[in-house]
Amino acid sequence: MHHATRRAIITATAALVLAGCATARPGPAAPAAAPPSRQEQDRILKAAEHRLVVDCLSAQGLTLRPAAQPRAPAEDARLQTALFGKKPRELSLTLATGLTVTANSDGCVAAARANLYGDQNRWFRAQVTVDNLRAEAQARMKDDPAHRAALDRWTRCAAPAGGPRTGRPDPVVADRCTRESGLAAVKARLEPAELATVRTLHRDQLATYERLRARALLRAAELSATTTETKGNDAS
Repeated sequence: MHHATRRAIITATAALVLAGCATARPGPAAPAAAPPSRQEQDRILKAAEHRLVVDCLSAQGLTLRPAAQPRAPAEDARLQTALFGKKPRELSLTLATGLTVTANSDGCVAAARANLYGDQNRWFRAQVTVDNLRAEAQARMKDDPAHRAALDRWTRCAAPAGGPRTGRPDPVVADRCTRESGLAAVKARLEPAELATVRTLHRDQLATYERLRARALLRAAELSATTTETKGNDAS
């Protein structure tokens, strides 16, 4: 297929991925379709990553099989190495909450993400940061006096003095105490402000996250166009 034709397919597919698909009608131009939802974008990215992982494994003579089809120990070990690499986890980020998140920098999963997002290390740091914004906001709330007082009331309600103390209270009791202690109301008041603060603190990582995600959606469109091109060649 000529380069110009292939480029046209990629451009058209990217338009479908990023802006949705509108049905052409004669007469006045139809309004542009709404872009795919974040949920649909997540599905597109997950499918593209899966395809890249499968292709990477296939190049090594390996395939993914349902969990119901067990592998021999040696075969499973080879698959795990192919997926996640041989090196120790080299990517690491310690969050403001104190949690440290790590990931592999080699193997098919890492290669797929590098292919999609262009820079695996930058994507890892941005994704981990964004995925934990709410946890960081909730951790910041604990310094508020109103939150501490409500949490003390919750503790007395869920584990009264002299009563049995378990690792986790019954969910029904925990929910009741959350309401009765006022903890739910305090969280509802504090969390939006803390989340806005956290998003401001991490605005650079948020910008990187959105930029790399947009890049990955375009790359997913290219992969989809390649599949379409291959099927067209096979059919002819």
